[in-house]
Amino acid sequence: MKEQFLEVLKTVKREGMEELISFLEKSDFFIAPASTRFHGDHEGGLAEHSFKVYEILKHKVQNCVMPIEIPEESVIIIALLHDICKTNFYKVDYRNAKNVLGVWEKVPYYTIDDTIPYGHGEKSVMMITEYIKLTPEEKYAIRWHMGYTEPKENYNAIGNSYAKYPIALLTHEADLEANYLYNI
Repeated sequence: MKEQFLEVLKTVKREGMEELISFLEKSDFFIAPASTRFHGDHEGGLAEHSFKVYEILKHKVQNCVMPIEIPEESVIIIALLHDICKTNFYKVDYRNAKNVLGVWEKVPYYTIDDTIPYGHGEKSVMMITEYIKLTPEEKYAIRWHMGYTEPKENYNAIGNSYAKYPIALLTHEADLEANYLYNI
């Protein structure tokens, strides 16, 4: 998965992209889970989830009833990096659980270690812009990719963002589809 992911990401020719890729390679991005107990809750789940979102989003943009005028590199950045905020976010801990024989044993599980408590979508935007510039469409799509799972106080901003930048809505849909249809 790592090689396929990087092959696509390396097609983006933006100043700072090499440094961003270097950060990803030195981090736990390619071994991290996508969540602690839901979609992609296994080693490598984050990269797997992000790549599936890319495949879905690319298809949505190409087949949208309303033409979406957005460069391919924007689709790549949005999809592959929308959850970069989960880099160095999870850690493995251990707890006691009964095995199939009813014997207690220590088993690993993922827990959260949020050393940069800056939210979710906004944290991804912040982390990416430490390396490369993002277009407004990219910022909005990444920031609001969680959609209406955000606090209700954000609903107007989310709706306005989706109306202004349809790629943001498609990103949310692609994320949901990766989660619920593919469990990634």
